[in-house]
Amino acid sequence: MSQEFCDYLCEIFEPFAPVQAKRMFGGYGLFVDKLMFGLVADSALYLKVDESSRIEFVEMNLQPFTYIKNNKPTQMSYFQAPEEIYEDSEQASIWFNRAYAAALRSKK
Repeated sequence: MSQEFCDYLCEIFEPFAPVQAKRMFGGYGLFVDKLMFGLVADSALYLKVDESSRIEFVEMNLQPFTYIKNNKPTQMSYFQAPEEIYEDSEQASIWFNRAYAAALRSKK
């Protein structure tokens, strides 16, 4: 995983909010105002989901972020981002807003 990829992601999302990438647990977290909305692991971007937004990710067959804990796969509330966000700023805006809204809802 590279810092360059995280810098690129910050540039993609910069028109919507000032994003910071912070190193954590062998990957990176993407934050807006100390609120994590994205996770970068194994050179892939995962976006925050909750019960309100999960269906959009599932319908596109996007995979959840999973790691091994106590020899068992464990899922977190992050799903892989669609490839369209890298080429289409309108799609980047839509998916950023979904992830950020989920992060805000989970904060409450």
